[in-house]
Amino acid sequence: MSKRITIILDDDLDKKLRLLQAKYISSKKISCGYSKIVNDTLRKDVK
Repeated sequence: MSKRITIILDDDLDKKLRLLQAKYISSKKISCGYSKIVNDTLRKDVK
């Protein structure tokens, strides 16, 4: 189940996440939401 929350990210983190999103889109040739990238990154790094 998903929750809608508001967080504040530093500009450098936002830029890195947007670059990850762009790489994902260009490599997979499919659309990918910003939330998916944030969730995937948090799942990978927070265990």
